Amino acid sequence: MEEPDREAVATAVQRVAGMLQRPDQLDKVEQYRRREARKKASVEARLKAAIQSQLDGVRTGLNQLHNALNDVKDIQQSLADVSKDWRQSINTIESLKDVKDAVVQHSQLAAAVENLKNIFSVPEIVRETQDLIEQGELLQAHRKLMDLECSRDDLMYEQYRMDSKNTHDMNLIQNYFGKVHPLSEELAKQLWMVIQRSIVTVRRDPTLLVSVVRIIEREEKVDRRMMDRKKQTGFIPPGRPKKWKDKMFDVLDKTIITRIEGSQADTRESDKMWLVRHLEIIRRYMLEDLIIIKNLMVQCFPPSYNIFNRVLDLYHQALSSRIQELASEELEANEIVSLLTWVLNTYQSVEMMGNPELIPEINVKSLKPLLSQDIVDQLLHKYMATLRSNIIAWLRKALETDKKDWDKNTEPEADQDGYFQTTLPAIVFQMFEQNLQVAAQISDDLKKKVLHLCLQQMNTFLNRYAEEAQLYKEDHLRSRQHPACYVQYMIAIINNCQTFKESIVSLKRKYLRDEDDIIGFGSSAMDTTLDSIANDGCCSLLDEVFMDLEQHLNDLMTRKWLGGSNTVDTICVTIEDYFNDFAKIKTHYNQEMTIKAHRKVVTEYIKAIMQKRISFRNAEERKEGAEKMIKEAEQFKFLFKRLTAGFIEDTDGLCNTIIDIAEVLKLTDPSLLYLEVSTLVGRYPDLRDDHIAALLAVRGDASREMKQTIIETVEQSQRQQSANYTPIFKDIIVPTVPSLSVPKLLK
Repeated sequence: MEEPDREAVATAVQRVAGMLQRPDQLDKVEQYRRREARKKASVEARLKAAIQSQLDGVRTGLNQLHNALNDVKDIQQSLADVSKDWRQSINTIESLKDVKDAVVQHSQLAAAVENLKNIFSVPEIVRETQDLIEQGELLQAHRKLMDLECSRDDLMYEQYRMDSKNTHDMNLIQNYFGKVHPLSEELAKQLWMVIQRSIVTVRRDPTLLVSVVRIIEREEKVDRRMMDRKKQTGFIPPGRPKKWKDKMFDVLDKTIITRIEGSQADTRESDKMWLVRHLEIIRRYMLEDLIIIKNLMVQCFPPSYNIFNRVLDLYHQALSSRIQELASEELEANEIVSLLTWVLNTYQSVEMMGNPELIPEINVKSLKPLLSQDIVDQLLHKYMATLRSNIIAWLRKALETDKKDWDKNTEPEADQDGYFQTTLPAIVFQMFEQNLQVAAQISDDLKKKVLHLCLQQMNTFLNRYAEEAQLYKEDHLRSRQHPACYVQYMIAIINNCQTFKESIVSLKRKYLRDEDDIIGFGSSAMDTTLDSIANDGCCSLLDEVFMDLEQHLNDLMTRKWLGGSNTVDTICVTIEDYFNDFAKIKTHYNQEMTIKAHRKVVTEYIKAIMQKRISFRNAEERKEGAEKMIKEAEQFKFLFKRLTAGFIEDTDGLCNTIIDIAEVLKLTDPSLLYLEVSTLVGRYPDLRDDHIAALLAVRGDASREMKQTIIETVEQSQRQQSANYTPIFKDIIVPTVPSLSVPKLLK
């Protein structure tokens, strides 16, 4: 206590020193004293109140402890009295054992008396119950059955209470009521028959279904009561619990499974559409059943059964099992598509689970998938593999069929614009279209995969098509009389290339949304192949033309030609005749062929000059020959103006080459020959020395020194080639030995 006193004094000194630091503060000493006195009085009052409160609490606690002690003493005395009374009553309880046995026996006899009427009338009640079951009076039959079971169970329970180990009496009772259990089973069969036909029953006689549900509910209550008694006494009557509610759902499950599996037709082996029919029957049955359950059957069951959702789950499980069985079978490509389309689209569509009559009871988004994603992927992989094999086979067969048409003696059919064509593009793309339409029903991803597969196989097919077209040409060259319509079918092959191009673009635009995919997706390779096939076909037809012109081309620039031969007339007539047939070629290819034919004719004419088949003897022959060349060049101009009308404005350029050469040959003054040759070289920069030498040799009047001088002078001159100039002399070879004809060399 001394230490706190010292601390209090020190604190007080500090506070007083803080208050009296200035002289003027001494006047307030009395004021400070009164304030501190008030604070002290307030603290002392609070301290007294706190101490008083604590004392009151302690006093109350002591009183309670004292009362508790008295209560414990009273209880101890009471327990002692009870213990004393219990010891004194032991002998009395043992003496009442006979009374206890008499009570049990009395209870048993009372139960027997109570059920005496039923006991004596058991055979009669059994017969009545049997008759009621056969008559379909199920509620009355069940009431009597319950009376029989109640009598049996009460007697057995009393026997169990009296002597649970006495199996003889228990068996005696059970044997006496032996026909009750078969009767229960017979009634159950009738119930399950009604449940099996519940979809039909609820429309014709819903009261029958209600009666069945009431019977099942009664049995469920008895089951619960018996199970509660078993927990208390350990006794359970024979045949309990019956669990008829669970059995009812088992029956429904088996009925639904049978209904789904039984919808398959027996003509599976002979009917290619068996799966489509099977799935359609399932769809129709299931939709009809669920609508009936929603509108009618739900009213026949207690709400606790949640019958619609329970049956929906049973249908879904049974259907899922059936779909998995179908998926595990060896299905063909079209069957896989039918199955996946039905599973992924039809099942959740308005045609089935999304039907307006099933809303809102069924939420389509909450339905579990009928097939796992792994199985779906396996089916898709199998479908793509099968489809690939089928496409390869279909394309091969289509090409073989088209090849047979190539050998026919009748012309191919023409399209609406009059162009020759075969059915190959239509057959191929109809097949692609069918497969893509089917794939689109399943998913966009599968649609893209199928399109990629089709275009991939199309690319391979076009390479084979090119090979077959080449073989067709080679077979024709062995015997040009066969086939009779070679030209017409080669035209059809060329036109098919354009049709293939257009069909590929159309197919991609229809089944691809992204413009980049449309532009890409394997276009360039196929376009290149198709252009190659068409170009080879055009070249084949031009070869056909120039093989017929071979002899006439050989006659150019010969003595026969100079003597008045109508070779060029024949060439023009032949070309025009062929191009009348070539009018059946689509415009794009026809134009290219016309340009090539024009260049080829002029080139062959110039080759005939350069091969030095004739050497003019005098100026008169040179004039005659040159004028004939100019006339024939004009014939070629006239011919190709008609053939190229509408797509080429200037067709004179190539033919003017012949005229320019003719002017060199026509020149009468040899001193001007250098000037003419220089002018010719200026127009045609690709004119070589050997060409000039051959040209001078045809003139026949140029000496060796003149030729050498002209050639050397021309070599020293600068040649400037314009951007628009197309070389014509570059590929013309001047033979140094007696030459074969160019067509022969080509052949």
